[in-house]
Amino acid sequence: MVKEPGKSVTWKTQLPDQMRLLLEDRERFSIFLLSVFYAVGIVGFVAKIHPDFVMLTPFQLLLAFGLLLWTHPKWNLATIIFMILCFGMGFGAEVFGVQTGLLFGTYEYNAVLGYKLWDTPVMIGVNWILVAYSAGMLLNALRPDWHWLLKSVIAAALMVVLDFFIEPVAIAFGFWTWTETSVPPLQNYLGWFWVALPVMMLFFLLVKKQHNKVGTALFIIQFLFFFIIGRTI
Repeated sequence: MVKEPGKSVTWKTQLPDQMRLLLEDRERFSIFLLSVFYAVGIVGFVAKIHPDFVMLTPFQLLLAFGLLLWTHPKWNLATIIFMILCFGMGFGAEVFGVQTGLLFGTYEYNAVLGYKLWDTPVMIGVNWILVAYSAGMLLNALRPDWHWLLKSVIAAALMVVLDFFIEPVAIAFGFWTWTETSVPPLQNYLGWFWVALPVMMLFFLLVKKQHNKVGTALFIIQFLFFFIIGRTI
């Protein structure tokens, strides 16, 4: 490679143009990375390449969470408050649900999602942030000017739809177990909606109309991930 006068040669300048542009665009790079990792996840789950492959799930969730944090367009106190409240409300609802069976039905978490506190994986709080944030960003992309309350209701409903496709995959691969029924009860989806609704209200009140393409892409990628794997079960 010939060095042009006045230009320093770095590892980035030696990459092909398309790859260099991808790395310099946080959103494009993050969407590309998520697509690759979730595609690998689909192959790993469907092909059952190793019994412990499913144990990598927490790392995939943390990767997605890190990319959302990295690409969030405008960090402020309101966004941080939303993240904290979303984690607390989601994790708290799951703890209450596991301990009492009153919110979602009677279920228990297995080892797949990692370290548990009060019989509930701490990672489930992160998952609530991922699903709520991505649903909110999807609505902000599609209908930014709709009233925040209407967007909250629709986003909460989208979260329930996503959970409908998550459930069979999660059950089949041992994420959690329903102890009194072989399938999730209707109570589970109603409980999801009533927890998701105040979470989404907080999103649109605090995060407002901000848009992160990575969040939008994550919701679509997660839907495809669970839909495709679910079709093979």
